[in-house]
Amino acid sequence: MSYQVIARKYRPQTFADVVGQNLVTDTLKNALQTNRVAHGYIFSGGRGVGKTTTARILAKALNCFAGPTIEPDGTCPSCLEIAAGNSVDVQEIDAASNRGIDEIRELREAVRYLPSRDRYKIFIIDEAHMLTTEAFNALLKTLEEPPPRSLFILATTEGHKLPPTIQSRCQHFAFRLLDYTEIYDRLRCVAEEEKIAAEEGALSALAQAAEGSLRDALSLLDQVIAACGERLDEKRVRQVLGAAPTELLAGIVRAIDAADARGVLERVGQLATEGYELAHFCGELTRFGRDLMIARSCGAESPLLQVPDDQRRQLGELAGLFSEEDLSRFFNILLRTESEMRYSLVPRFHLELALMKLVHARR
Repeated sequence: MSYQVIARKYRPQTFADVVGQNLVTDTLKNALQTNRVAHGYIFSGGRGVGKTTTARILAKALNCFAGPTIEPDGTCPSCLEIAAGNSVDVQEIDAASNRGIDEIRELREAVRYLPSRDRYKIFIIDEAHMLTTEAFNALLKTLEEPPPRSLFILATTEGHKLPPTIQSRCQHFAFRLLDYTEIYDRLRCVAEEEKIAAEEGALSALAQAAEGSLRDALSLLDQVIAACGERLDEKRVRQVLGAAPTELLAGIVRAIDAADARGVLERVGQLATEGYELAHFCGELTRFGRDLMIARSCGAESPLLQVPDDQRRQLGELAGLFSEEDLSRFFNILLRTESEMRYSLVPRFHLELALMKLVHARR
């Protein structure tokens, strides 16, 4: 049997398994319990936060042989087919590759017929913002007055691109990005299930690199397990991710405090020699600068800092070297530099110039 990646293996199968979207799942459960399920939903939010997964769980809750129920059993033929993606009455449509008016006309023809076996005929349209204007217009009447026992779920990463006429016909749920603690806790549980010994710093690096996407975090975990085996140490994981060590970032901050231009430039040379992507490093340094600003203004124990405990102490110590005005100025310079480096042919020059500005910013 072929290997199943971690992101699919640990995909939530019930509302209780969905991480970090309690407002959405609680509302859907209440709708099921009170028989107030709408005929159309829009699930919007960043990548990998549970939109399509929640749509599948809602489909299982409605069509489960023991339902409708807020806890589908996951063992009946309907639940198993929906989880496998081959249910006759639950169709998943990729709007990125089926975006034209002809595909929507076929959908309108299919929705006219009653479900073959289950209670509801459900259409999950993924990346719905990719549909053409003509396709959206063809869908309007069906969304406004759908046939009985039919349900539409539009999942999108760019909800603002959906026409107002579509949005007004559906209930809209915004899925939020997950915070550091939620992703870290889930990674730790998965590592334990997979019998992987992972250092706290290694999981922390993965949680930070995921930038709010649990699916990205699990995919990265799969990658570092392939690279490191059954033991994940922080140094090796950061090398695989291309993430600079925290001590290197702290060293640059100390060199800036000491106005050590040579030390700063030598560290940039070290990064280039070791093969780090400088634009990515600038992004890491920008986030580090933001954390310093938060630690200086709100304290190192602030929940706004999504970092492990040992790094909180380090941030508190480094933030004490500068004033709030200094750190705000540093953050502004780094943000502007990160933007410029995206389109630069010589990103190293931009990074070196920015760091020299930081060294002399207090003047």
